[in-house]
Amino acid sequence: MISFWQNSTTPMKIRGAIFLLFVIFLYGPLITIGFLAFQGPEGGLTFPMKGFSLYWFKQVILPDYLFDFRLPWLRSFILGIIVMIITIIISFMAGLAYRRGFKGSNLVFYGVIGSLIAPPFLISLGIGLGFANLELLSSWYSGGLGAHLTWSLPFGVLIMLAIFARFDPSIEEAATDLGATSWQRLRFVIFPIVLPGLIAIGLFGFTLSYDEFARTSLVAGDANTLPVDMVSATANAARPDLYAVGTLTTIFSLLIIVLAFGVVYILERKRGIFSAATGSSTDENENYTKSMH
Repeated sequence: MISFWQNSTTPMKIRGAIFLLFVIFLYGPLITIGFLAFQGPEGGLTFPMKGFSLYWFKQVILPDYLFDFRLPWLRSFILGIIVMIITIIISFMAGLAYRRGFKGSNLVFYGVIGSLIAPPFLISLGIGLGFANLELLSSWYSGGLGAHLTWSLPFGVLIMLAIFARFDPSIEEAATDLGATSWQRLRFVIFPIVLPGLIAIGLFGFTLSYDEFARTSLVAGDANTLPVDMVSATANAARPDLYAVGTLTTIFSLLIIVLAFGVVYILERKRGIFSAATGSSTDENENYTKSMH
């Protein structure tokens, strides 16, 4: 870092300083919250720290306070898993459909992408009013699920369209020449190639749903998800256990990301071993793998 600063020109130093400020702005709050979560029982929401202990983490796991974050976390986790599965399935089917083309494809595409433009509170309000007009009770697993899908599906569809745009049709044609049926081509050719992309879509779907507040706030009903419950606790009686929840949630999200990358790495390793066993060209497989990413 010091050698870079000494050997760089003035424009490079300016860009480096701007990037450093951006990193501090991005990760500074996370580091601050992490430190404040380790305060003692008399700790507050700001510096200076009062003691050092795991007291507030114990309060999250075994609370003796008005706000219990365990059930909201479980709801957020279950909802994230459901959103992830639905996003993967629909995005994959949409990618297959757009490969062949169909009438009204442009209208469907802009309809899906349109939810990215609409303000999230309006989406939540619209879904809530729709349930009310139908005399139905909206909850985190009904109205909340629909609201989260309006956020995750556009990203999933866009990723899948980008993957299929780089899909080499000659691979599928070669499988057809060898006598593979449409189901066999889908199962043994298309699906293994796009599987890393499906994992990325699942990661997007889970993380976008897991920490979503705006789209959930008006449709969660009386059973809040974790973000809604944390905002409610902040408005009513904030304590350092919020920092402990934030720290644990950040660690959990990082573990999910590491797990996803680990699965992709294992898949790529298996693909390389299979290519070597079948005598496939290593350079050709590497170039195609890079093009898929």
